[in-house]
Amino acid sequence: MTNSRPKIFGIAGWKNSGKTGLAVRLVTEFTQRGYRISTIKHAHHDFDIDKVGADSFRHREAGAHEVTIVSGTRYAIMHELRGEPEPSFEEILARLAPCDLVLIEGYKREPIPKIEARRLEAAKREPLSPQDPHIVAIAADHSVEDAGSLAVFDLNDTVSIADFIAKMVDLGKSPK
Repeated sequence: MTNSRPKIFGIAGWKNSGKTGLAVRLVTEFTQRGYRISTIKHAHHDFDIDKVGADSFRHREAGAHEVTIVSGTRYAIMHELRGEPEPSFEEILARLAPCDLVLIEGYKREPIPKIEARRLEAAKREPLSPQDPHIVAIAADHSVEDAGSLAVFDLNDTVSIADFIAKMVDLGKSPK
């Protein structure tokens, strides 16, 4: 690991296209191989990771700009924007601790290498790849006829997708 910009790879797709399931399986696969993985998930809606009534929730409700919760097993920092613009992708990336690979879920318009997740049950079925030159592969739960020169994977073939990503970002030899 180095302190330079981490290696990144994205997972893009419409709502219910299988992005989260694929991200979780990839994190599991890469960590089993000995890599240190971080993730960034972009949400297009208001979200809360805190519970109403919890001390940290009360701190935020009182107006705290940042609330940090620390225990012997983890810590989390919640930053309230309070009307400020959403931080850029690069600003978020810069806040992460050093790691081998950052998997990005969402941020489908960022100019980063990414795989497009497709499921028959997705909210939309319009392909993203024809309009996004940064999509380098497609992972689908159905046959794909419009892939062009892109690599195509079964959405559940996690090992092959992980191998492809490792090669794409030049992840190097597994630490294990």
